[in-house]
Amino acid sequence: MSAAGRRGSSGREDHGRGGPARRGGERAERSHGRGTPRAENPREGAPRDGSRAESSPQGAARGSGRGKSGREGARGGARTGGDQADRRKSFSRSAPSERRRTADPARLAAFDVLREVDGSDAYANLVLPPMLRARKIAGRDAAFATELAYGTLRLRGRYDAVLEQCSQRPLGEIDAAVLDILRLGCHQLLGMRVAPHAAVSETVGLARLRTGAGSGQFVNAVLRRVSERPLEEWLDLVAAAADPAGDAEEERLAVVASHPAWVVRALRGALVANGRDPAELGALLEADNTAPRVTLVARPGLAAADDVPERATPGAWAPTAFTIEGGDPGSLRSVREGRVGVQDEGSQLVALALAAAPLDGPDEAWLDLCAGPGGKAALLGAIAAQRGARLVANEVAEHRARLVRRAVEAVPGGVVEVRHGDGRDVGQHEPGAYDRVLVDAPCTGLGALRRRPESRWRRRPSDLAGLGPLQRELLASALDAVRPGGVVAYVTCSPHVAETHLVVEDVVRGRTDVEIVDVRDVVRAVVAGPSGVPARGSSPSGQPSAGEAHEDSAHTVPPREIELADRPDVQLWPHVHGTDAMFLALLRKR
Repeated sequence: MSAAGRRGSSGREDHGRGGPARRGGERAERSHGRGTPRAENPREGAPRDGSRAESSPQGAARGSGRGKSGREGARGGARTGGDQADRRKSFSRSAPSERRRTADPARLAAFDVLREVDGSDAYANLVLPPMLRARKIAGRDAAFATELAYGTLRLRGRYDAVLEQCSQRPLGEIDAAVLDILRLGCHQLLGMRVAPHAAVSETVGLARLRTGAGSGQFVNAVLRRVSERPLEEWLDLVAAAADPAGDAEEERLAVVASHPAWVVRALRGALVANGRDPAELGALLEADNTAPRVTLVARPGLAAADDVPERATPGAWAPTAFTIEGGDPGSLRSVREGRVGVQDEGSQLVALALAAAPLDGPDEAWLDLCAGPGGKAALLGAIAAQRGARLVANEVAEHRARLVRRAVEAVPGGVVEVRHGDGRDVGQHEPGAYDRVLVDAPCTGLGALRRRPESRWRRRPSDLAGLGPLQRELLASALDAVRPGGVVAYVTCSPHVAETHLVVEDVVRGRTDVEIVDVRDVVRAVVAGPSGVPARGSSPSGQPSAGEAHEDSAHTVPPREIELADRPDVQLWPHVHGTDAMFLALLRKR
């Protein structure tokens, strides 16, 4: 099957008991083995509660085990800053053969997610939510499982460097399942507020249950070595090993910030190409390792006041965006019924910019050329319904076309037509047929690494060779499909220059009927516009009822000036805008 029109694979979120220690035949008080996890939305990896540890994993891990006394003690105890000998003595001295072959459901779910990701090329944010529901894991346990799975995937490169120092054998010689268990143990020890004795004991139990007693002894020995140093010391050690001469910053950052070296180099190049200081690279990598908040979209004309939770917080940029404190957004009826959707704010902003771009002539026929899985199509469809326009949502993959149909179910009938076809053919078959066209091109997804933590380990530089021609062909098809005077938005969820600037420049260079439009004013106008999140007491259109003003709404936020580069296109950044690294270029057909 052709890949044209397809979203890129990345482009598009107490148990934990310690061992059964008994005193005088009576079971001692069970240690839950957990501190307060940074709860994440299982669908998009967002933290549950902004009042809890909201620092980056690196920052949070550096404070790991130094949480609030009392609360932490009730959950297995935090590290108290005692000397290394005291910490080592806290572990159970029972022989591994005497320990139980059990694992608590949350840790077991996290392990099973890692195995699915490794063995089946699955995506954690698609595997974990149904697994939690099927196993009836909810609340704090679901939050723990989510942070454990997502955090381990994000920081796998860092933990592998630590494990290299502790395992006394090449990681390639360790069974893949055992290596995943070691990574889970590392994240509990260095990236979460889990008491060391509980982290080691529970992970050894998991190993004995899933990979055998022999592996349990190995896991026990390795994790004990990991526990002998705090994160800061490990970061210094692995950085020195990666950059012994002190002159290889990218190799050092690749290990410490847990990104492949080629991705580090690509992100540095993207910063420079967009007029940003390359010294921001560390902050950008850290943002990729920070669980994003749960961001939802209130689809215009569909979402009503009651669809927005009372404690929702307005987004920073997109008037349709709001965030919630956490939990599974699928539990919201408005999300299940399609009036509200889970969508990154940057993704919302680029779609809104296309809809807001000035247009000469009719404005009736819109096209989403690569529509799967349907988030932008649903937002554009809702706006089209308000304006009396129609949207064709094209998708090359049948299973993704089904996702689009599901996403647009709440849009009034007759507004959105979902098609299954190759986006590269549309311009030839329907020349000049559309007024507005979105090309949400398949890409490496390097701008969404915080939401797709496993993607950084799957992508290769060679992927660019296949994606580049496809991106150019799709953009050319879109320009053929738009009428003179119409506009095309070229969008990627990657900041890689080879997928952004170079694609647009190459396509425009080969044509005489296209001009690049400065889209910055359009984006600024969208940001400064009225909120699209319905206020309490308002209609689904978002307009206040008689006698009410938006200023009275908890969903109103003062307009902010969005920071944009001195270029006609727009590149968003996680460390600057708090969104995925979305790229947007606007082109007009002459």
